[in-house]
Amino acid sequence: MARTISGAPAGMASTQSEINVATSGRGFIEITPRIKSWITDIRATGGLLTLFVRHTSASLTIQENADPSVLHDLDEALDRFAPENHPYRHSQEGPDDMPAHIKSLLTATSLSIPVIDGTTALGTWQGVYLIEHRAHAHNRKIVLQYLGLLG
Repeated sequence: MARTISGAPAGMASTQSEINVATSGRGFIEITPRIKSWITDIRATGGLLTLFVRHTSASLTIQENADPSVLHDLDEALDRFAPENHPYRHSQEGPDDMPAHIKSLLTATSLSIPVIDGTTALGTWQGVYLIEHRAHAHNRKIVLQYLGLLG
């Protein structure tokens, strides 16, 4: 799956994969261990990892992974920005759908994370999360793409 980039230094490659994340409904699902495992598996040493969620009602974020109350407070803040009881024009897919689109707009559908010395350059208290904005369970797809040196 790794491809050498024409004219790039030896070991430079572009590698991609996709992970599936099963959600149980609204909330934050930490995916940091899966990402770090993939970086190890492909033998990445230094470069850039890009993550992209292939959905319009889910998103990605880097947030604190030490105190779960942070995620709870963030979830409540997003609800204040996009309440379900607002009279949205787009309502055919249920009362949680349009708020999910707004929450995705306010957060991110892609992230870039440096890879240094074979691991993500996340801070001590940082974790990567998929945020499920819909009330019901979904299977979300996240594309991982690494561009950099391989060991």
